[in-house]
Amino acid sequence: MIAVRKLMTLSPLHRARKAAQVLGHAEADYRLGDTGAGAWVSQLAAALSADESLTAELRALAAEASGEAGLAALSSPEAGIRIINRLARGLEAHAGLTPADWDLREPLGLSLAAGARRVFPGVRAFLEDLRSPFNVGSIFRSADAFGAAEIILSGFTADPGHPRAARSAMGAVDIVPWRRAGLEALAGGGEAFALELRGEPIDTFVFPERGVVVVGSEELGVSPEAMALCSRTVSIPMLGAKGSLNAGVAFGVLMDAWRRSLAARGVEPVLPGSGRIV
Repeated sequence: MIAVRKLMTLSPLHRARKAAQVLGHAEADYRLGDTGAGAWVSQLAAALSADESLTAELRALAAEASGEAGLAALSSPEAGIRIINRLARGLEAHAGLTPADWDLREPLGLSLAAGARRVFPGVRAFLEDLRSPFNVGSIFRSADAFGAAEIILSGFTADPGHPRAARSAMGAVDIVPWRRAGLEALAGGGEAFALELRGEPIDTFVFPERGVVVVGSEELGVSPEAMALCSRTVSIPMLGAKGSLNAGVAFGVLMDAWRRSLAARGVEPVLPGSGRIV
């Protein structure tokens, strides 16, 4: 790591950017259980707490991570992650840097546990020509969270392996089964219905125990060809002037409603492939 003394000789904004970058590397180590950078972080925090180019709030935050108390906190991986992350993000903001959503790290306390995943075997989603990798990754994350058994992608839907999709999915791409197929995949898997405007309000919609929801592209929505294969349309009531939601957000709202609808009728999630209710 760069010596703190050398880092402090950089110009104020360069110093903030460089410190945030190095702290990011330290946080990555902490997330792997390696707290070896603790002494360096505490030393940096002490220097930053006296840096007049920083805001009073940021200097106070740095002061909390310095000294014996700060060093003691940095000896704990979880406490250290919180200290380092807050300091790094504060320095980024001070330097005018804004992290993209896909650059944010996984929340503390979460880990990939595919063996613990439960699903509703009849719940699937068909993504028709979604172009945004970020939206695709977000949908995978919601599908995992709310128990979708499978995601089907049209040929023009963004690749789940794209770096931006992988970041927003937070590992869900590796545990939610998916495949590519055409509209023929809407047959044979229960009722096909569309998530679109001017449909039945989601509050009164009776979700099928076996079915596939069609989510259309960000710009064009569900195609006429796909709509012709859907028996119903469900919509999310809007109160705002814009009257629309990001595709990933809308899918999350729908999946939670589908989960609650099934739970209210006594349908329980099961371990994938086991048929065993847990």
